[in-house]
Amino acid sequence: MAGRHILGLALVAVACMVAFLAIGLRGDIAFVLQLRAVKLAALVQVGVAIALSTVVFQTVTGNRILTPSIMGLDALYLFGQMLMVFLLGGVGYATLDPQLKFAAEILLLMALACALLLPMLRRRLDMGLMLLAGVVCGVLFRSLQALLARLIDPNEFAVAQSASFASFNAVRTDLLAFAALVTLAAVIVVWRARHVLDIVALGADAATGLGIHWQRTVTGLLVLVAALVAVSTALVGPVAFFGLLVAALAKRITGTVRHATLLPAAALTGIIVLVGGQALFQHGLGSGATLGVVIEFVGGIVFLLMLLWGSRR
Repeated sequence: MAGRHILGLALVAVACMVAFLAIGLRGDIAFVLQLRAVKLAALVQVGVAIALSTVVFQTVTGNRILTPSIMGLDALYLFGQMLMVFLLGGVGYATLDPQLKFAAEILLLMALACALLLPMLRRRLDMGLMLLAGVVCGVLFRSLQALLARLIDPNEFAVAQSASFASFNAVRTDLLAFAALVTLAAVIVVWRARHVLDIVALGADAATGLGIHWQRTVTGLLVLVAALVAVSTALVGPVAFFGLLVAALAKRITGTVRHATLLPAAALTGIIVLVGGQALFQHGLGSGATLGVVIEFVGGIVFLLMLLWGSRR
């Protein structure tokens, strides 16, 4: 049954990619296909990165409503962007090598994510305190980003402002190759750790009893999540509820929590939502900027419903 679900999602994902490439073709077809193929590769990377990071993060925290974005990791990344503009100036920031800067940001985000989240996981806080801590961290980093935005020159602010909002219509193609290497490495690591994730989902005590080194395993998984968050945020900007929506849909479709099925299902669902939605809004309806708003709106509703359903239980 699980194999049928994965096969069905794979076929739908392929259909969405073909529709994205084929709908509304006119003019120089070869040139248009080349542009769309590059953008398609970026959307696939973003869908896979957000889906895998959310599933892994929910497994580590043992909670279905927590995501890296809700816990403030994307806000931390954007604060780092604004801080570099503040320290280096707009010209210095713009002249940095994009790939070198991206690599440094990934390493910094990994370190800060572990510093922020490991103490909370070590104390095994309940869902309410974890959610509150994540909201506080997100508000803190967004407030610091807003403070720096008021201290810098308006022309320099415009340099970093483009990264502050999610846009599936304007992706960072200059980071595509390096981001693809990070995403591919993360996919390989996550897939090889799928059985370990099943054990981690049982909780710290049970996982330790089954031979898992909890602290080392959780640290490695959080580092992986931080890298995937950096990839998705760098390519399209921050998205708060997309990961929650994709993970919830994948679990609903497959009806299982086994990561050998859940991980590919979530990745394929992310591709379907992003690529299919972008094909519909951009090539079908001619309004590519609408997709991010729709995803956040639907994802926010799913988040509230999951909160209400959890409180009734």
